[in-house]
Amino acid sequence: MTLDSKIPAGPLANKWTSHKVNSKLINPANKRKYKIIVVGSGLAGGSAAATLSELGYQVECFCYQDSPRRAHSIAAQGGINAAKNYQNDGDSVYRLFYDTIKGGDFRSREANVHRLAEVSTEIIDQCVAQGVPFAREYGGLLDNRSFGGAQVKRTFYARGQTGQQLLIGCYQALEKEIQKGGVKMHPRTEMLDLVVVDGHAKGIVVRNLTTGEITTHAADAVILATGGYGNVFYLSTNAMGCNVMAAFRAHKRGAFFANPCYTQIHPTCIPVSGDYQSKLTLMSESLRNDGRIWVPKSAEDAQAIREGKKTAAEIPEDERDYYLERKYPSFGNLSPRDISSRSAKEVCDEGRGVASTGLGVFLDFADAIKRDGEDAIRARYGNLFQMYEKISGDDPYQVPMKIYPAVHYTMGGLWVDYNLMSNLPGLHVLGEANFSDHGANRLGASALMQGLADGYFVIPSTIAVYLAEQKPGAVTTSHPAFKEAENSVRDRLKSLMDIKGTRSVDSFHRELGLLIWDKCGMARDREGLEEALRRIPEIRNEFWTNVRIPGSANGLNAELEKAGRVADFLEFAEVLCYDALNREESCGGHFRSEHQFTEADPEVQDGRTQPGEAKRHDDQFQYVAAWEHTAPGQAPVLHKEELVFEEVKPSIRSYK
Repeated sequence: MTLDSKIPAGPLANKWTSHKVNSKLINPANKRKYKIIVVGSGLAGGSAAATLSELGYQVECFCYQDSPRRAHSIAAQGGINAAKNYQNDGDSVYRLFYDTIKGGDFRSREANVHRLAEVSTEIIDQCVAQGVPFAREYGGLLDNRSFGGAQVKRTFYARGQTGQQLLIGCYQALEKEIQKGGVKMHPRTEMLDLVVVDGHAKGIVVRNLTTGEITTHAADAVILATGGYGNVFYLSTNAMGCNVMAAFRAHKRGAFFANPCYTQIHPTCIPVSGDYQSKLTLMSESLRNDGRIWVPKSAEDAQAIREGKKTAAEIPEDERDYYLERKYPSFGNLSPRDISSRSAKEVCDEGRGVASTGLGVFLDFADAIKRDGEDAIRARYGNLFQMYEKISGDDPYQVPMKIYPAVHYTMGGLWVDYNLMSNLPGLHVLGEANFSDHGANRLGASALMQGLADGYFVIPSTIAVYLAEQKPGAVTTSHPAFKEAENSVRDRLKSLMDIKGTRSVDSFHRELGLLIWDKCGMARDREGLEEALRRIPEIRNEFWTNVRIPGSANGLNAELEKAGRVADFLEFAEVLCYDALNREESCGGHFRSEHQFTEADPEVQDGRTQPGEAKRHDDQFQYVAAWEHTAPGQAPVLHKEELVFEEVKPSIRSYK
């Protein structure tokens, strides 16, 4: 099956404008007749719910947090990209488009990425109007800084709290619509299933996390804005509540899952310190503007640092390896995340890691402090430095930070067309929950850009393409499909509660996560992926016979919540590994050890790349892999969307 992405005809720069002009509209009076369910209240879901309500639609918004203010978008630190060119340094819509296509290793849709770059300029104006306190220069103009994969300053920021400030602006817009009655908010409520009527998504089944009550809700369309699936790895920078449940339940109801093997490893995280940890802490990529990354040139010096016999200050300058500056002089410490992460792993594998575990490198601000002064660095990154000191006990103004890569963002997600609608009619997917904009690797500061673009500017225009063909209110919860879905949810919860085994939910999650990190993490190979596909069913079978969930399903039960999510991870992990096994190439965050450049390759000999870099196979894998659900333990069915590049010619991705 070849998927129809519904990309508009015409020149790339005109596609979005012409699509809006030619799409069907719904007049304001008729908008009030349609109901839309939005699952998720972060930047993508909150902005969509607020904007759709303001347009006149009836909106019901669901989130599992006690308030939309607690959505995980709040954790984003470094900034949001936009092609404003305030710095007059050569930025443009086209350059943002090109950097994003190249950063994604030529594995994303040109039309979607160009639309994102176009809309980016409007996002900043929207947020400023909402009162978001972006950093400003001395004269009052909005300030910018650089992020990985770009040679211009296009990232708007609010110290290290950009996600929090953007979410507050979005939350205020959402609360205004709640107060007006346009949005009905359902906090502490988790979606457990999607209701499909005659092949269309028409509602959801949810559980009230406080009372345990199971209810169904009908609408004319459903929007999922529920984030990514990084917690399948157990240790990640995501909050423990972040999960793939809503998207995976939609997948089991027929929505295709696209490119799950594209998982992003962020290079700038506080290293693992012990088995007791349930999550990792991100240090913003913005720190790489002023911090220099290095390890000792000799393994002996690194070992002495690990054993506490030497300090970073005792390593002379000529005995330090600033490896990103050495390998990628054009981009240096702001090389893209996938490349920077693999480079850190490489030097640590050589025995030159500086953390006690051997898995860590230095992020050193000594030069920046000497150049600009401590006050200037404190003004840019003060809250991040404070957070690091509280966690590690080290003062980064005096000694270098220690960092190491960790799972952060997922580029894969439910497949959507140009209108952000999945192959399942009526089901629209926004932000990190879809696959559409970042290809095989997301550039830093582009997640907030995509979430707000989808919610504020894209879905308000494109959802009418579907709704204009629907009779408002035609489906209600009296339809038999709602009872069937509700009964399915109740049966699953009962099955979980009836197991009464001996192992905790967390023990299964940790076992699965460590397996996936080891076999399908920063580097993958056929042998490891095949081993993971043998082990996952074994872990899943034990889970369904030996997990212990205390308490009752008829009230607050955090262990039952986690059990449902881990049960989904135990199925989704197979899809992830099947996708990684199928993609016999390396690209972006998907690095197959068998597919990397060597000294013998002509591309290395003529200087276009260097040994160890990702080796794509465009003749075989220039497509989106969209997987259809079959059954646990069975291989999913592959559907393809061929990627056609009209504006940018795929080339070796060099940052030298």
